[in-house]
Amino acid sequence: MYAKRIEALSPSITIAISTLARELKAEGRDILSFSAGEPDFDTPNVIKDAAIEAIKQGATKYTAVAGIPELLEAIANKLYRENGLRYETNQILVSNGAKQSLFNITQALLEEGDEVIIPAPYWVTYPELVKYAGATPVEIDADEKNGFKITAQELEDAITDKTKMLILTSPSNPTGSIYTKEELERLAKVLEGTNITVISDEMYEKLVFGDAKFTSVASISEDMFNRTITVNGLSKATAMTGWRMGYLASPDTELVKKMTSLQSQSTSNINSITQVASIPALDGSADEDIEKMRQAFESRALEATKLFNQIEGISVTRPRGAFYLFVNIKDITEDSMTFCEALLENYGVAVVPGIGFGKDGYFRFSFATDMVTIKEGIRRIEKFVKKLRNS
Repeated sequence: MYAKRIEALSPSITIAISTLARELKAEGRDILSFSAGEPDFDTPNVIKDAAIEAIKQGATKYTAVAGIPELLEAIANKLYRENGLRYETNQILVSNGAKQSLFNITQALLEEGDEVIIPAPYWVTYPELVKYAGATPVEIDADEKNGFKITAQELEDAITDKTKMLILTSPSNPTGSIYTKEELERLAKVLEGTNITVISDEMYEKLVFGDAKFTSVASISEDMFNRTITVNGLSKATAMTGWRMGYLASPDTELVKKMTSLQSQSTSNINSITQVASIPALDGSADEDIEKMRQAFESRALEATKLFNQIEGISVTRPRGAFYLFVNIKDITEDSMTFCEALLENYGVAVVPGIGFGKDGYFRFSFATDMVTIKEGIRRIEKFVKKLRNS
């Protein structure tokens, strides 16, 4: 007999699609995958050099669970310098990617009967972690007309006496939407006087396009700072997905202590070499490399958006950040799973069904690959759509 909590857990649909695409490719199929949320760039040399030096210097032993002092200091400095957030090092916990940070938070704060508000579309992991903690996800359907962002009124309407937490992500996976400072201020006003904790997932903060501006949720006001747990990491902007480095910061020192205890009984510290290598990723040494990647992503976003919007029957809102397009296929079908399965099987293109992000009638297209591949993938999607429309 398996535990009820593990039976309720669903596998990641993004990982499932990526795995199937790799299997088909291994069989000799011509597969183009736009399913993974992973930059196609290599980790900057300044980070790799720091890792090599760490190995040479013998930084290969256990460390403190929360992270080495130098790394915690680098994170605290980064949060103050770039986000205007002042944390002490004992208010920070380094984990094996932001996913573990989110796991630590939900396990430490949620229990049966609690409700967690999650704007949809959302990253596939959010509701699963909430359910695993025994709590109930409460989804707010964010309208595309509002840039897939919830309004203050929608938030107010969703709050009950059971609401324990709100999860916000900006820039968004899967839509690339970004909350403006003014929009965050309106949400903050709704939360005043409540005991609701806010998780702010800021993983894509440095991948922002055009005139869009990123604002840390905790920087909005003293009240928001006190209720917000900031989650971030190095996977996306610094192309360090395999290094597994994420972190959280909270002014609640006792909560961070309890989450550190939880981590000490599960994974303990993250890789010691990754910790040393993460310091130049945080102190500005890799900023030039990050900017080059950001510019490339922005160029791809513009081109891919243009090409998709030339296809009759589908449309896409231009992303303001991250490296995804959330493509609207409602004029063709509301069944995103069947659409994506047929697209992969018949045209060798892997994208992720919107149903996995809580929004059917869409698919997520990652443009974290080269322009030639992007254009060929969209060309195949156009052929597929034309066939569907003519059938």
